[in-house]
Amino acid sequence: MALRMWASSTANALKLSSSASKSHLLPAFSISRCFSSVLEGLKYANSHEWVKHDGSVATIGITDHAQDHLGEVVFVELPEEKSSVSKEKNFGAVESVKATSEILSPISGEVIEVNTKLTDSPGLINSSPYEDGWMIKVKPSNPAELETLMGSKEYTKFCEEEDAAH
Repeated sequence: MALRMWASSTANALKLSSSASKSHLLPAFSISRCFSSVLEGLKYANSHEWVKHDGSVATIGITDHAQDHLGEVVFVELPEEKSSVSKEKNFGAVESVKATSEILSPISGEVIEVNTKLTDSPGLINSSPYEDGWMIKVKPSNPAELETLMGSKEYTKFCEEEDAAH
C-alpha cells in the first residue's frame, strides 16, 4: 500500500497520467510538456521562432517549445543564401512525423547563411534547437524589429498561457 501511495504521489508530482482503466493489457502514459527550455539573451516570436542577435548577424531557429510540440523532425525546407526574408512571412517548412509547419521569419533581412547540416540531419532541431539546430543567419534590414520580439520571461509566460488554453 505504501508503495502504491508513493508511486501515485510521484506520478502526480511528475504530471504522469495513466489510462489503465481504458486498457487492461498495457497502461498508456503521457508526460506533461512542461520541460521545454527558454534561453536568456534570445528574442522570441509568438510563432515560436527564436533570434540571437550578435553584431550585424541574427541567427534564427525554432524554439524548444515548438520542436517539442512538433515531435520528431524528419525534413526541413530552408531558403537559399542571398534571398530575402520578411518579418512574419514564411521562409521555410519543418516536417515532422505529426505535421508540416511553416516557419515564419521574426525579422526582415538578407539570408547570409543556411544551416546545411539540417538537410542530412533534420533531427538536430529536436536534439539541439538553440545550438546545432539553428536554421538561417540573416543580416537584418530593420534592426528595430528585434525590439518587437519577446524576451525569455515574456515568452515563457506566453507559452504557459498558450498551453493552458489548449
